[in-house]
Amino acid sequence: MAQKQNSSRAILVITIVIAVVLIVVIWPLSMIGKGSVATGDSDAVYARILPVAKIELAKAPAAAADGQARDGAAIYNSICMACHASGVAGAPKAGDAAAWAPRIATGTDALVASVTNGKGAMPPKGGGSDLTDDEIKAAVAYLVGLAK
Repeated sequence: MAQKQNSSRAILVITIVIAVVLIVVIWPLSMIGKGSVATGDSDAVYARILPVAKIELAKAPAAAADGQARDGAAIYNSICMACHASGVAGAPKAGDAAAWAPRIATGTDALVASVTNGKGAMPPKGGGSDLTDDEIKAAVAYLVGLAK
């Protein structure tokens, strides 16, 4: 009787082990082509998460009351700081010379173009739709100055 009970228990254990192995092996294979398994292609992964990581500022700050262009510090404090102070969504932190060095090497015109057109999660004009070209240049110069 004891031998029959041990063989029944062994059969049960073997059946459970086989079921677990089949689930572990077959289930991931059934997910191929359904987008659930990461392929390792970082560009494809980035493209899939981009809409989730996009940041848009809901309210653009008003222009200076006297009609004069705002300076770089004022623009940074009212618009850019939202992301560049903490590094949200991959934004290089203000004052981080190592993070800014490759960007500064591209030149001021390239940095201004990135701000104007948007780059990565940063919307065009950094979310400040009322910024003029001169104000964008001033903000870029201010951020570059912080990184030097």
